[in-house]
Amino acid sequence: MAPRRAPSVASVAQSRAPSPSPQEEEEIPFFDTVDELQQHGINVQDILKLKAAAINTVYGVSMTTRRQMLKIKGMSEAKVEKIKNIRKLLIRFSYNSFALRSAPLGSSFATGVEVQDKRKRVNVISTGSKGVDGILGGTV
Repeated sequence: MAPRRAPSVASVAQSRAPSPSPQEEEEIPFFDTVDELQQHGINVQDILKLKAAAINTVYGVSMTTRRQMLKIKGMSEAKVEKIKNIRKLLIRFSYNSFALRSAPLGSSFATGVEVQDKRKRVNVISTGSKGVDGILGGTV
C-alpha cells in the first residue's frame, strides 16, 4: 500500500472560508463610555470630573452611589440626579438593543421566556466521542 500523504496547503486553504479582516468585522462596544452622556445634555466638564474619579463607563455610573458621586468636587445633587436618570435611559437602551451581550446590564432578573430564548441560541459542539460527551454532560 502506498504511504498516505498529507493534503497540500493549497487544497486546505481552498476549502476554508476566508477570515474576515479586522475592518470588515462590526465591533459592538462592550460598554458605553461616559462620553455618551454628553449627547444627552451633560456638560463636558462634568464628564471630565467623572473620569477623574475613575468612573469611565455608564455602567460605572450605575455602580457608583449617589453619596460617592456627591463627594466629587463640583457635583451638585441636581447634576447627580440628572446623570443617574440619563444612565437609566442608556442602560435600558443598551440592554434592549444588544440583548446578546454577556455583561449584566440593568436588572439581572430574566423571565423564563427570555432564558428560553437565550438557551435556543446556545451553540452545541460535540467532541466526536460519546464517552467524553457523556462525561461532559452531553456536549461542549
